[in-house]
Amino acid sequence: MKYYVIAGEASGDLHGSNLIKALQEEDVNAEFRVWGGDLMDDCGVQLVKHYRDLAFMGFIEVLLNLRTITKNLAFCKQDIAAYQPDIVIFIDYPGFNLRIAKWAKKMGFATHYYISPQIWAWKENRIQAIKRDVDKMYVILPFEKSFYEDKHNFPVEFVGHPLIDAISNRQQVDEYQFRAENELSEKPIIALLPGSRKQEIKKMLNVMLSLVDHYEDYQFVIGGAPGLSEEFYTRFIENSRVHFVHNKTYDLLSVSTAALVTSGTATLETALFKVPQVVCYKGSWVSYQIGKRLVKNIDYISLVNLIMNKTVVTELIQDNFNRKRLKQELDLLLDNYQRTKFFLNYYDLEKVLGGRGASKKVAKLIFNSIN
Repeated sequence: MKYYVIAGEASGDLHGSNLIKALQEEDVNAEFRVWGGDLMDDCGVQLVKHYRDLAFMGFIEVLLNLRTITKNLAFCKQDIAAYQPDIVIFIDYPGFNLRIAKWAKKMGFATHYYISPQIWAWKENRIQAIKRDVDKMYVILPFEKSFYEDKHNFPVEFVGHPLIDAISNRQQVDEYQFRAENELSEKPIIALLPGSRKQEIKKMLNVMLSLVDHYEDYQFVIGGAPGLSEEFYTRFIENSRVHFVHNKTYDLLSVSTAALVTSGTATLETALFKVPQVVCYKGSWVSYQIGKRLVKNIDYISLVNLIMNKTVVTELIQDNFNRKRLKQELDLLLDNYQRTKFFLNYYDLEKVLGGRGASKKVAKLIFNSIN
């Protein structure tokens, strides 16, 4: 079978790579063309576009890059038409993927969507496009099945969260070796995960680094996203107690005492590694004002709190994301009593997310559907 897979962000690259591996086991004749990143590329597939050239965040940023986005949409359609896949698989990235799905459905291609757009948070009217243009939807958050089926009468498959597999299957890191290879001391580590896009990193990292001088007994380590160069990050580093590791986020989290994390998939990854965290977010003033008016029916921005439907991790959003508030919350992360509460909530979170095997479940469902 011929598969065309489209992912536009780092998290999509991770889940896409695991899905490709599962499909390769399920279908010995599988062929792929993909939009993704290094992890998908490592699966021995044809990488058409890297997500570093696709990731634009915020309303203003999208407008400024509208010409590039339009060109990418046109090229994607041409490439699919030339490849003639048996199925097109979309992974999150809704602004782009739903437009391609509309075209692909009209052209007669099978359209499967893995990792639902977060229409339960905003743009709920996208449900009409999904019902029209998506043949199969695979959801990874437990409350999404009820949202689609009970509220919108659209059947979906809840497959569990693929991060559980990604984290469970990783090779255990040797902490002593990890510290030695990255020139880290024996001091406890505070991980800084400022995001995967240049725009958000520029807004987040300086505030995170402003705390360094208050914690002499700790070392701060920036986890670099795979799609960005080390040179991009090092321009922010002015303190000898700040270190950088590139494309080793899981290894970093496995040895960290606490973490400051930009809102996104990394908040859930941090929780599954049982690392106490503060969730941070700051966008441009215009983007934030527009987003605040569009997002509805949710009380949280982090996946951890959304899944648990309560405040498990503190969220510092926009003006609340400042040095004073961030220090207050980091102090709590380092308090033994508060840390115990984190661990208990994190164990409950993992139970709610279901067991292992999300990628294999999706691969089997996709393969069976086109056979």
